[in-house]
Amino acid sequence: MSYSFLEENKIIPVIKVEKAEDILDILAALEKGGINIAEITFRTECAREAISLAVKNFPNMIIGAGTVINAKQCTNAISAGAKFIVSPGYLEEIGAVANNFNIPYIPGVITPSEIMIAYKAGYSVLKFFPCQEFGGIDTINAFSNVFPQVKFVPTGGINQENFKRFLKHHAVIAVGGTWILKGDISKAAANALKELKS
Repeated sequence: MSYSFLEENKIIPVIKVEKAEDILDILAALEKGGINIAEITFRTECAREAISLAVKNFPNMIIGAGTVINAKQCTNAISAGAKFIVSPGYLEEIGAVANNFNIPYIPGVITPSEIMIAYKAGYSVLKFFPCQEFGGIDTINAFSNVFPQVKFVPTGGINQENFKRFLKHHAVIAVGGTWILKGDISKAAANALKELKS
């Protein structure tokens, strides 16, 4: 399973929409700002429809599903066209569905035991969530010493001021966050990418 799309798109906007059609303006703004990946969360009833609209209207963007907490949501996300699956924790049934469709799955972890369980199940790219509440970069430092074979996608508390610091860490493959969605989305996206290259 390839996770190269994370290495190529270091910043993953995490999007929650109350109305499916709202996704269109958000993705248009992200695309204008140069970001071509998005994680649409299953925190609202319209998530599946939003993913479907996103995939149909933005064929050049990598659209994934986030906050997936069971196999049914995973199936719905993939049937809507999601290209990757993210969950706040690890669940075997989600992984089974994703693997069946050859879709990358990024399970969430917060403790050494959870990392070991997910790694044993075959996952070496893991979401570290909620990142800042559980020690941020210092915890990633500690984890990377014990689990050098694992890469992390820290999410939760990531912002314009700290995201680059996380991305400089050898154990971090990408970061997820909502900060780009506040205010002028295109400008925030462009600023983040500019900062990343500086």
